[in-house]
Amino acid sequence: MSLSTDYFVAGIPHLEYPRPQFKRESYLCLNGVWSFGKCLQTEEGYQPTGKILVPFSPETSLSGVAEGFTLKKEEKLVYERTVDLQDDMLQGTTLLHFGAVDQICEVYVNNLLVISHRGGFTPFTADVTDAVKKGKNLLRVECIDLTTASHGARGKQNEKRGGIWYTPQSGIWQSVWMESMPKAYIRDLTVKTDAEKKQVRVQVDCPCAITLTVLDNGNKIYEEKRTDGQFSFSHEFTLWSPETPKLYDMILCADSGDKVQSYFGVRSVGVGRDERGKARLLLNGKPYFFNGLLDQGYYSDGLLTYPNEKCITDELTTLKAMGFNTLRKHIKLEPMRWYYLCDKLGILVWQDFVNGGGEYTGSHITVFPFLGFKHKDSDYKYFARENEEGRAEFIQGMEETVSALKNSPSVVLWTVFNEGWGQFDSAKMTEKLKELDDTRLIDSVSGWHDQGKDKTTLKSLHTYFTPLRVPKDPRPVVLSEFGGYSLPVKGHQYSQKIFGYKVFKTEEKLKAALEKLYLKKVKPLIKKGLCACIYTQVSDVEEEINGLVTYDRKRWKVPVEFMRKLNIVLQEESEKIQ
Repeated sequence: MSLSTDYFVAGIPHLEYPRPQFKRESYLCLNGVWSFGKCLQTEEGYQPTGKILVPFSPETSLSGVAEGFTLKKEEKLVYERTVDLQDDMLQGTTLLHFGAVDQICEVYVNNLLVISHRGGFTPFTADVTDAVKKGKNLLRVECIDLTTASHGARGKQNEKRGGIWYTPQSGIWQSVWMESMPKAYIRDLTVKTDAEKKQVRVQVDCPCAITLTVLDNGNKIYEEKRTDGQFSFSHEFTLWSPETPKLYDMILCADSGDKVQSYFGVRSVGVGRDERGKARLLLNGKPYFFNGLLDQGYYSDGLLTYPNEKCITDELTTLKAMGFNTLRKHIKLEPMRWYYLCDKLGILVWQDFVNGGGEYTGSHITVFPFLGFKHKDSDYKYFARENEEGRAEFIQGMEETVSALKNSPSVVLWTVFNEGWGQFDSAKMTEKLKELDDTRLIDSVSGWHDQGKDKTTLKSLHTYFTPLRVPKDPRPVVLSEFGGYSLPVKGHQYSQKIFGYKVFKTEEKLKAALEKLYLKKVKPLIKKGLCACIYTQVSDVEEEINGLVTYDRKRWKVPVEFMRKLNIVLQEESEKIQ
C-alpha cells in the first residue's frame, strides 16, 4: 500500500496543536512520514527500510503499511526520522511529547536514550535539552506490544478478536511534537472551580513569577502577578453546562519569557437528594439527568486514531443535535483535542480508566453476575489480577489519566472498573482516586461485582437482557450501559459475521424498538430515581453492529430528528425533578 497524504491539511495528519489547554507558540509537529520497520527484539542497530504515516498504527489502512500487518511478541517496531532544529527550538529547554504509544517504548535522540514509557494510552514527555543540537537530529522510537500476553492496560484489543473484542494495534497512535522554552518555564497548571461561589483557583508550577490574565470574549476580567503561583479570583461567571458551554481564556506569562495559553469552564458536579428524597447526580448544584452514549472511539481506517479533526467534530456535533448530553468514553483515552471539542461543544464525558490484568475468561466473571452473584475483589486470582506489576501499572495509568484530563470541564466522572475486568480493591482504588481528584464523580464498579453501598459511590447497572428497573439503594442509580440494539447495513459492514444484543432487519423496526425503549421503559424510571442512561453505542465496531452510525461513518441508522424527539421527552421528564 502506498502512502497518501492528500487527505490531510498540508499533507500532515493531526496538524492542530495537541494540547489546547497548554498551548505554546514554539510548536513543531512531528506527524507525517517516518521510516519504519520491525525486527526481533534481540536485534540491535536495525535500520528501518519502509515508511509509515504517523500517528496511525501500522495495522491501520491510513498508516500506509500493508494490510495484514501483525507484530509478534518477540518482535519490536522501529521508527526513525530526522528533524532540523534551529535557534527557536533551542531556547534553553526542549521537550519531546508523545500523545500515546502502544504499549512499551524507548525513545532515543541522536542515539541517546531520553525516556522509557510503559502504558499504551497515556501521554508522556521527554526533556531532550541535552540530547538535541542545531541542525539535523535523529529521532528513534522502539516499541513492543504484548497485547493479551501483558497484564498492563490494553483496552478492547485482543489477539482473539471478535464480538466485543477488537483488532489489536501497536506503536505510535497519537501525535508527536516538540516545543522549546526558557530554562525557567511553566511546568504544570491546575484549575479548580466552585460553581456555587463562582470562584476559580489556579495553581501554576513555575520557578519564577507568573502573570495570569483571564479574558471573556477578549475582554480582560482579571490580571495578577504572583511569585508563589497561587491564584484565586471571583467573577459573575456563566456556568459551564451542555446547554451553555461557556469557556474563559487564560494567558500565563512567566518572567523568564515563557508563555502558555489555556482556558477553563466553571462548573461543579456532586450528589444530592431531590424533594422526594431520591439520590440524584448534580450539575452546578441542581439535579441533572445524564443522557448519553457509550463511545468506544474505533474507526475503520484508523482503529483507535480518528482520521482528522473534521470527522470527529462532525460526529460530536451530530450527537449533540440528536439531543445527547453525555458520552461515556469506554476503556480508551482520546487525544486531548477530543476533550477540547467536548469542552467547546458542551458534551459531558464519563471517562473510563483503561483496564488490563490477566485473560478475561470464565463464567465466574462473565455469566455469574447476570444470575445475581458478585464476588469480593480482594480475591486477585478470581479476577485474574495476581500479577503485582500489572496492578501497579493500572495505578500508574490512573494517575497519568487524571493528570492529563484534570482541567477539562467536560470530564465529570471517572469509571474505575468495568464489568469485573481487571477489578481489584475497588474501595481502595476509589479512595486513592478521591485523593487524586476530589472534584468529580466516581463510578467505582460499572456493571458487575458491586462491592456494596459503603464501598462504592454509585449503583451502576448494565442491563441488556433483563427488564429495566431502579433498585432500592441509597446511592444514585445509573444505567451505565443498556440497549445495544443492532441493525446490519449492507455495504457498510466489517464482515458478514455480526454481533449484537438484539438485531433488527429494517430501520423502521429499529426506530420502533428505540421509541419503546426510551419512552416506555426509560422515561418512567426517571421519577423513580434513575439518574443517567448510557445507550450502547455511538458506532459499530468491526462485527459489533449496535452503533447509531456504521463503522465506516457513512450511514446513520436513524434520523437525527427522530432521536432528538426521544431525548427531548427524557429531558422534559427530568426537568420536573427538583
